[in-house]
Amino acid sequence: MAAMTDNEAAGGGPADSGPAGCGPVAPPGSRGIDEILAAARERLHRLDPARAYEVQRCGGILVDIRPYAQRREAGGIPGAVVVERNHLEWRFDPRCAARLPVADRYDLPIVVVCAEGYTSSLAAAALQDLGLWRATDLRGGFAAWCAAGLPVESVE
Repeated sequence: MAAMTDNEAAGGGPADSGPAGCGPVAPPGSRGIDEILAAARERLHRLDPARAYEVQRCGGILVDIRPYAQRREAGGIPGAVVVERNHLEWRFDPRCAARLPVADRYDLPIVVVCAEGYTSSLAAAALQDLGLWRATDLRGGFAAWCAAGLPVESVE
């Protein structure tokens, strides 16, 4: 009987390692982040900064999910609802006791904003999974908002 490798002794198997320098072999059925992001974006009608600003002016909810340190350094969007990413689903699920008062229905026009438009795509797809069918995100994130010359406020 062959001796176990350290990987096998730790619960892994010979297939857990790919060819030298290629990293681990992914488990069957798993997806990489690029595939997950692409699938999320297929479901979204992503908005450019001007359209997101128009949606906000017409009563839509811009949700800034960036961490406080990023908002303090770069600024915030006036009138945006700030909910950091790790609380988002609980604050916007109309069924949840921890929801925000504004999250009282499923047809809310929500535009999620992150720094550059990656995390916001995943977050908007998660809101759609909750039934918030109008949730989407800002293409290019806060960086695109700033580049478009739209209003920014300081965050203390």
